[in-house]
Amino acid sequence: MKRIQAYKYELMPNGQQARQMMRFAGSCRFVFNKALALQQEWYQADPNNKFSYVKLANLLPIWKKEFTWLGESPSQALQHSLKDLERAFDNFFSKRASFPKFKKKGVKNSFRYPQGVKLDQNNNRIFLPKLGWMRYRNSRQVLGKIKNVTVSFKCNRWFVSIQTEREVEVPTPTGGIVGIDMGIVSFATLSDGSFVDPINSLKQCEDELRKAQQSLSRKVKFSRNWYKAKTKVQKLHHRIANIRRNFLHQTSSRISKNHAVVCIEDLQITNMSKSAAGTAEQHGKNVQAKSALNKAILDQGWGEFRRQLDYKLAWNGGHLITVPAQNTSRTCPTCGHISAENRKTQATFACVQCGYENNADIVGAINVLKRGEAILAAI
Repeated sequence: MKRIQAYKYELMPNGQQARQMMRFAGSCRFVFNKALALQQEWYQADPNNKFSYVKLANLLPIWKKEFTWLGESPSQALQHSLKDLERAFDNFFSKRASFPKFKKKGVKNSFRYPQGVKLDQNNNRIFLPKLGWMRYRNSRQVLGKIKNVTVSFKCNRWFVSIQTEREVEVPTPTGGIVGIDMGIVSFATLSDGSFVDPINSLKQCEDELRKAQQSLSRKVKFSRNWYKAKTKVQKLHHRIANIRRNFLHQTSSRISKNHAVVCIEDLQITNMSKSAAGTAEQHGKNVQAKSALNKAILDQGWGEFRRQLDYKLAWNGGHLITVPAQNTSRTCPTCGHISAENRKTQATFACVQCGYENNADIVGAINVLKRGEAILAAI
């Protein structure tokens, strides 16, 4: 079985290397935006005009003569910025995403090397074309053949993500089948009766983040103190995301290692977290309560949890099954009666027809498991 895996580390560049990397990221952003502007003109003239990578890549030598500073950046990194734009247009024409947007300075600065990278893990250093050897914080061993390397800037630090490919034996899954009900009070409730408490990383740092944002709002924009306050806010957001990501990785790894098949609800998170504010003509109802609910939903990271479960189960030889989420917590698992009256409170389930009682989240997980078993039987 072929396994594609990425390893991410923090880089430790010197001053010259850091300046060069920022220039490389700026050059890639410039090429991306220039190509997007040209494609917009072509698209407005002819809506059937599909994106052509070859056509735009042939313009790169011309742009390098016009803007000589582009020649300082790795050519393959500039070409990959066009590849990223090609992927964005593919998603747009396939109706998976909106029309590509221009990249802003200081937002998601990155560039990619498809080849030419050397890794010296024994000495904790990596060679990047036009940058030379650079130290990195080696936290684990890189396995497999390097396919590409992405360098990114976040929270005043540089990171390198190394994507590798290797052949592994097809593993034999361990454990049985389980259903999972996602929630806010309990992050995940398993059909075997166990619970996973939420981490609520945003809620943990909310007061500190609010004070930092208030301090930022009082500074003169683009002053030195404004940049200092902005860096503090960025660091807090980075810490919140890292706490959440670590929690999701630990939880998904534990579940995927102990179960061969996992059934999970197919939650439409975008629809669930829509604003209830309404319009100027027709105001929404319970706006404050819905806003708090939306914040709690997005703080859980359900979509990322599902993504991690999917590939980790595949690595362990297991399978992830998604089932419709409708009425999972209103359906009696014994008699099958569906009614809103079955769940009079958020925590308890009591069937009005047969009298079955249990925790509402456990009932939801059991129903998810039953629907997953029905899908498996139909395959």
